[in-house]
Amino acid sequence: MESAIPEHLRCPRTRERRVADDHTPPYPGWSARAPAATTQVVMGYFGVQSRGPAMQGRACAALLKIARDFALPDGPGHHDLAHCVDADGYDNMIAIAYWHDAAAFARWCATPAIEAWWNADERLHEGLGYFREIASPRAAHFETLFSTPDRLEGIGVVMGGVSGELQEHGYWGSMRDRLPLAQADALAPSGTRAVIAGTPAPGQRVRIAGHTHLAMIRSGQEWTETTGQERQLYLEDMAPVLREGMDFLRDQGLPIGCYSNRFMHHLDAHGAPLQKSFGLSYWRSLADMERWAESHPTHVAIFGSFMRYVQALNFELRLRLYHEVSVLKADEQSYEYINCHARSGLMNGLAPAA
Repeated sequence: MESAIPEHLRCPRTRERRVADDHTPPYPGWSARAPAATTQVVMGYFGVQSRGPAMQGRACAALLKIARDFALPDGPGHHDLAHCVDADGYDNMIAIAYWHDAAAFARWCATPAIEAWWNADERLHEGLGYFREIASPRAAHFETLFSTPDRLEGIGVVMGGVSGELQEHGYWGSMRDRLPLAQADALAPSGTRAVIAGTPAPGQRVRIAGHTHLAMIRSGQEWTETTGQERQLYLEDMAPVLREGMDFLRDQGLPIGCYSNRFMHHLDAHGAPLQKSFGLSYWRSLADMERWAESHPTHVAIFGSFMRYVQALNFELRLRLYHEVSVLKADEQSYEYINCHARSGLMNGLAPAA
């Protein structure tokens, strides 16, 4: 086994790991590996928001326009398309794009055609909402975990490599132990979210500033290859419990430190749903996320259903699982919303009471 933290990101550890040096995980896991020359990546969420069947065609066209622009010079190395319905009943279609080079993303974003489209007055008058949520973590500020090494997801696709089997997983606290930054940093949050332009409301262009050590997680599942008992167990036992936990974070997460949660289903290039889903959530801190994972009834139920699942199958799974977790500095975040409702994304909880 090897450490989740690559050699070039290791430093003298001043904060103890949650397990002993001879820990053996109950099942295998892998991390994506990037070359040492990769110092910062970009995870971009480009969203289109609409409400009602009458607007779905227009929203799909807007999403596909965004995806076509990824083919321009300096575009991302990988992107996904996904959809969810938020707590206010709005459809959110999102193109999620990944760059292994932050400078290339900056050049792509500054492409005249892209910049002009985003800033055009028409974006406020089409009956749609748009948003960009951009996380640009430095190499020490994020970690990944995959249940299989042969088909990576998300940022893993553009990182270029994969580790051997990891030691730091399969126990509470392993997420923190995999983060290079956490070797010597408590990752305590400081500052607060702030509206730095506009007012969170439809008809506005709004920019939100994040704060130091805001945490972000994308955690996904793919059941395409499951069959028989495994497929039945996933769809009838595990998936409903997962949905309940995701809905709790979406609807009631703010008091426990979850700023926003979307439970999304992947779409193919024609907009048809795939047998893949993921939760995307933003948290005040990694510690808030850990508390929910370790002790809240909704996540305890998710964990319990997963353990029943793997034990029934003797740990021989065709279900694919993964996550990517970032703990972000303030300068690694950018959130912009055009004509979106007031509880969208990182605006959630910032609008004045009606």
